[in-house]
Amino acid sequence: MLIGILIPLLIVGVVAEDLVEKARFAFETPLLLWIHSFATPSLDRLALIFTTVGGVSVIAPLSAVILAFLWWKYRSLAYFWALSVGGAAALNVIMKLAFHRARPELWPRLVQESDASFPSGHSMYSMAFVVALILMSWRTPYRPLVLVLGVLFTLSVGLSRLYLGVHYPTDVLCGWLSGLAWVLGVYSIMSNHRSGRPNS
Repeated sequence: MLIGILIPLLIVGVVAEDLVEKARFAFETPLLLWIHSFATPSLDRLALIFTTVGGVSVIAPLSAVILAFLWWKYRSLAYFWALSVGGAAALNVIMKLAFHRARPELWPRLVQESDASFPSGHSMYSMAFVVALILMSWRTPYRPLVLVLGVLFTLSVGLSRLYLGVHYPTDVLCGWLSGLAWVLGVYSIMSNHRSGRPNS
């Protein structure tokens, strides 16, 4: 659990420090152009599907439905879910405002984004959403299914953002890592709180 929190935070911290110092990552533009070289109408449509499903317009209502269900059936998990997904969304807004990184402008994009680039909100939201689901299903028979589908979904959302040219690779990477560290941190704190609570 500590490795899953500390290592992601260290990587995000290194990238963030370079961004504050206005450093550029030499590999990012060539990598984006290489990904764009595979563009086809079919891949365009697929990328747009994943970027839509992984965006706030879908993730937020779905998260609200899950929260309502958990509040009705499993109150303690509802708190965990709200802090994990809602907290990740709030953290993303704060980080975007703090770093205010401009988005790449390498080719005419299929989607237009007006907010800052770092970190990728889609990557951070989808990672937080999936990790929270995985942790809640960890001791159930659904764990393998949630794990496999969740990882594939999160990867697809992040890659769709690179394919569409709306994020740099470090935006997506740090979005994933920030979402992961945040949810694991919430889980660790809440688990320690429950284990330290005296029996009534």
